[in-house]
Amino acid sequence: MLIGLVVINGEALLAYKTVSGTKNLKKLVHLTLQFLAMVLSLIGLWTVWKFHNEREIDHLYTLHSWLGLSCIIFFSLQWATGFYTFWYPGGSRSGRASLLPWHALFGIFLYVLAITSSVSGLLEKSIFMQSAKMIGRFSTEAMFMNSLGMLLILLGALVVLAVVSPGAGKIDTY
Repeated sequence: MLIGLVVINGEALLAYKTVSGTKNLKKLVHLTLQFLAMVLSLIGLWTVWKFHNEREIDHLYTLHSWLGLSCIIFFSLQWATGFYTFWYPGGSRSGRASLLPWHALFGIFLYVLAITSSVSGLLEKSIFMQSAKMIGRFSTEAMFMNSLGMLLILLGALVVLAVVSPGAGKIDTY
């Protein structure tokens, strides 16, 4: 799920700025990466569900699980809406133009939600492992998870900054 909703989704968000070529090529790259991210997240969700069933662990009792499930559901809806509106069969020109800012805003929101879910998952795992005395508060593993969480937040901030920053030649000059 981390690879899908954070890494590949982040690349998909940046596709319009980093991929050279026609607008349709950029759109296809964005759509394909988002589809791959969605498939990986659904496989991850199935794996977690299966693991919980095998270990007889309750489902959906933590904030991490609620955030993650919300992220996957809304991400899938966002992908389906984007596919239908912007790719096939494609909405009207005015419909696409009015939906585009909301599509972009909701996409950024979902990326931030994926980062939040990932960091809450690291926190949850750390707390469970410390409670079970598997790791200490200041152990190497605990410091690694904290560092990974901080790096995820930094990555998220940099991706969002890159997405909302104007592209080359698009800055108003005085």
